[in-house]
Amino acid sequence: MIKKQDFDRLLQQGKIPRAMMFFGESDFMIDYHAKKLCDLWAAEDDVYALYHQEYNFNDAKAHISQGSLFGGNNVLLIKNDKKVPKKELDELISYVQKSPSNFLIYCYYGSDYKTSNKAFTPKTGGDSIRFFNPYFSEAKNIIRSEAKLLNLQINDDAITHLLLSQNSNLSLACNELEKLSILQAPIHAKEINEHVFPLAEVKLDEMILAILEKKDFKSNLHRLLETGENEVQIITALSNFITQLFLFHTYIKIHGAISSAAVLGYKLPAFIEKQRADLSIRFKLSTYEKLLDHLLQTELDLKSAGSKDNSAILLAALLKLQNLL
Repeated sequence: MIKKQDFDRLLQQGKIPRAMMFFGESDFMIDYHAKKLCDLWAAEDDVYALYHQEYNFNDAKAHISQGSLFGGNNVLLIKNDKKVPKKELDELISYVQKSPSNFLIYCYYGSDYKTSNKAFTPKTGGDSIRFFNPYFSEAKNIIRSEAKLLNLQINDDAITHLLLSQNSNLSLACNELEKLSILQAPIHAKEINEHVFPLAEVKLDEMILAILEKKDFKSNLHRLLETGENEVQIITALSNFITQLFLFHTYIKIHGAISSAAVLGYKLPAFIEKQRADLSIRFKLSTYEKLLDHLLQTELDLKSAGSKDNSAILLAALLKLQNLL
C-alpha cells in the first residue's frame, strides 16, 4: 500500500502503477485523485467508467481486454460502494499487464476493503492507497490548486472563509469555486459572503455554541437533521469542537495569549479566534475530561444502536452534556 506522500511524488513523476485501488474515509479524496489519474493517463473518450450498479464483470472485461478505439490509452474506471470480488479484480489486473496502454482505477467507498486490497500489489503490477479526511491545511491547498486551474485569484483568508462556510466540505467548496470564477475578479471574504450560500441555514457550529452556552438548541437540532446531518456526524463535530477548545485552553494557560495558527495549524478569522478563546477558558480541565468521555460513549451508543431511534439517543445525550457544564 502506498503512503500519501509517496503517491504524490509518483504522480508528479508520472510513475503511478497502471492498476490502482483507492479507498478510505474521504470520498472526496478518492474522487479527486481518480480524476487526476484519468487526466494523466488518457483523454476523456478513452475512459470507460462503471459506476455502482452499472458494474458488470463481463462489460469491464470486454473493455479492458481490447485496445482503445481511438488509438490512445485504455482506462477502466470502476466506482462502487460494494466490493468487487477479488477473483474478478485479479483477472482485470491481468489484462492491464498484457498491454502497456491498459489502465485500471478501482474506487471503493465501503469499509471492508481488505480482500480486494490484496489484488492490488506490486507483485501484480498494481498498488493501493487509503485516503483519510484531509487536514484543514491540506484542504486549503486543494482549494488553492483548483482555483489556479480556474484562473481564479483568491487569497488565503478567503479560502479559509469559503471552507468554513461549507463546514469544511471540500466537494461543496470546489463547486463554489466554479461559480465564483464567473465573476472574473479577485475573490475575498466579501465576495464569498455575497455569492456563496452556507451549507445549511442553521450551521452546526451555531448549534454547538448554543449547547455550550446552555441555551435551548432543540429546534436547531431538528432543522440540522432535516438538512441531512446525521447523529454520528453531529457528535463527531461536537467532539472535535470541544477538543479544539481544550487545546485553546491549554495554550492560553501556558503562553498567556492565543494563536489559532499555533493551536490548529491555520489561522481562524479574528472574530472566531476570539470567540473560541473566550469560550475555552470558561471550563475547567476536569470538565473537558467529563465532556469528551461522555461524547465518546454517546458515539459508541449511536453506532451500536443500528436502526433504533438515534435522534432520541442524541437528544438525551446533548441534554446530559449540558448538565455536565
